[in-house]
Amino acid sequence: MAALRPRRRALVSPLCRAFSGPGCQLAPERAGERRDTAPSRVSGFCPPRKSCHDWIGPPDKHSNLRPVHFYVPENESPLEQKLRKLRQETQEWNQQFWANQNLTFCREKEEFIRSRLKAKGLELRTGSGQKATLDAEEMADFYKEFLSKNFQKHLCYNRDWYKRNFAITFFMGKVALERVWHKLRPKQRKTST
Repeated sequence: MAALRPRRRALVSPLCRAFSGPGCQLAPERAGERRDTAPSRVSGFCPPRKSCHDWIGPPDKHSNLRPVHFYVPENESPLEQKLRKLRQETQEWNQQFWANQNLTFCREKEEFIRSRLKAKGLELRTGSGQKATLDAEEMADFYKEFLSKNFQKHLCYNRDWYKRNFAITFFMGKVALERVWHKLRPKQRKTST
């Protein structure tokens, strides 16, 4: 039983940091992943000014994810603000991860194709000027190698993604309870008077 406590503490402490103070971040991007970063600015999509809802924009050209523009109500409570900021931070983290991952994938795929064509003694362009390609079996080698090489990175991403989603779900529950509490409180005053 005592052997489980340090392990449980290691799993719980990052989530506790997320639930505490306003300056806390949950699972920041690792420094090793920042070498060849794609542009972090998502599309220039902008919802109408008088919108009272979250808006989902067109897919980002680097990450292929749709950015969300979050609605900020005038009477936003501190808890609602914390939830919105956590959702925004998670979206930006997710956008950056997939933009970098897609950039790496495309770059390594081109290098793989170039090296295989060179090994066969072929040019990058065919005689008609079209880009030379490899067959599906050869590309399967690349996909397998790429996934194997990035297995640990994807494992960390999935772990962090679940932590972030758990934290967001937790705060959504707290916000829902806060809203119910505020709706019930005035009714209680009226009935007691």
